[in-house]
Amino acid sequence: MGYSESQIEGRNAVLEAFRSGKTIDKIYVLDGCQDGPVLTIKREAKKNDCLIKYVAKERLDQLSQTGKHQGVIAIAAAYEYAELEDIMKAAKESGRAPFLFFLDGIEDPHNLGAIIRTAYQAGAHGVVIPKNRAVGLTPTVARTSAGALNYLPVARVTNLVQTIESLKKEEMWFACADMDGDVMYKANLTGSIGLVIGSEGEGVSRLVKEKCDYKVSIPMIGKLDSLNASVAAGVLAYEIVRQRDYQNPKLS
Repeated sequence: MGYSESQIEGRNAVLEAFRSGKTIDKIYVLDGCQDGPVLTIKREAKKNDCLIKYVAKERLDQLSQTGKHQGVIAIAAAYEYAELEDIMKAAKESGRAPFLFFLDGIEDPHNLGAIIRTAYQAGAHGVVIPKNRAVGLTPTVARTSAGALNYLPVARVTNLVQTIESLKKEEMWFACADMDGDVMYKANLTGSIGLVIGSEGEGVSRLVKEKCDYKVSIPMIGKLDSLNASVAAGVLAYEIVRQRDYQNPKLS
């Protein structure tokens, strides 16, 4: 299912990666470079909806592992992404109401890996991440998931807001983690549900939050204002498990 190559350097190597069908999360391109091969790589990246980051030569030199980047470095996914439609189809055929994680801007690969592991253990059908401003399926994510990526599909979407809007038409409800929300024990988290977890620093973005049906918080006894994103995901996930599979098993 997966492949381990992560960083690809040099114009020919990056272009060949695209043309061979390898999943590329993002490419770093020398800012202002207009050489023909680089323009071809940029066209391939746009065709594959790949994130392009324009950076200075110093940044490329810093990232380079070979010293021969030729103005372009690609970061390949450690695992292949699934299609959201396939995840939803499998969820509906599973005999249980769909249960998905939606991650809004998680940038720490250790957090993403830990959340994927939790999602799998909690019986979720899949994880959805955005293409921009978020970490992809890097080798660190794969290692931190402790094997969960071999079993749990992860989809990557262009627009999280539009994805949520589309799934709400399929009668999926969305609950997002929000410190100002109702305590999770008071929310109805049964049935077909998407759990939305925000970034480590900013939380769930305003536009995504506005599309959610519930805003739920975790009781805080200590004086710190929040939990780590992966810990919060685990706490909320198991409240969903409690309500779906133990409190109201007929609704799961």
